[in-house]
Amino acid sequence: MQRRSLEYYDKILIAIAASLGGGSLAGVATDVDFRLALLAGALLATVFVYDATLRNPPRPPESAQQTYALLGWHLLLALLLLPDLL
Repeated sequence: MQRRSLEYYDKILIAIAASLGGGSLAGVATDVDFRLALLAGALLATVFVYDATLRNPPRPPESAQQTYALLGWHLLLALLLLPDLL
């Protein structure tokens, strides 16, 4: 049986899922407010998204699809932060 190693973007996806899952788990298992723990996980996931889309993009940086995906991610993150700031 041939063994396959994980590629860079597979590791990025696992890191994003782990940071969001870890934030959720921290919110459930500790006294930290769930939304705050999830926000911390989302902020950590943003680092991985940034690395995969801007520092090591799978496509040329001129891609409009990449720009829209990055804009959508930050809009979602802002919507998560906004209720806590108001």
